[in-house]
Amino acid sequence: MNPDLLSHLKGLTPEEYGFLQHTMAGMNQQQAQQFVMFYSGKRRSSQDILIFTLLGFVGVAGVQRFVTDQIGMGILYFFTAGLCFIGTIVDLVNHQTLALEYNQKKAVECAHLVKMMHQSQTPGA
Repeated sequence: MNPDLLSHLKGLTPEEYGFLQHTMAGMNQQQAQQFVMFYSGKRRSSQDILIFTLLGFVGVAGVQRFVTDQIGMGILYFFTAGLCFIGTIVDLVNHQTLALEYNQKKAVECAHLVKMMHQSQTPGA
C-alpha cells in the first residue's frame, strides 16, 4: 500500500493515522485508493469541529453535534444554548476526541463499503 494516500488529509492526527493504517491493512492498492476517496469525503478534521463548537458561543449551539451525526444532542444543545454553555465548553476541550470518534466510525463504514464492492466484483462471490 502507498503511504502517500493519506498524506493529503487535512489535520490528520497520529491516532487517526494509526487507525487508518490498521483499517487499510490487507487492502490492495485499488481498494486503498477507493477507501481514501470515500473516507476523505466523509471525515471531519478536528479544526472543523473546533470552529463549529465556537459557533456555540456566538449564537448557534450544537452545530458540532449535527456534523458528527449526533442529531439528538445537536437538538438538545440548540434549544438549551449548549446546555447553558457548559456542554459547549466541554466540547471545546474535547473537540479532538469528537473528531476522532466520528472519523473512526466513518473509516469502518468506508472499509465495509470497499469490501462489499470488491466482493460484488469478484467472480463467484
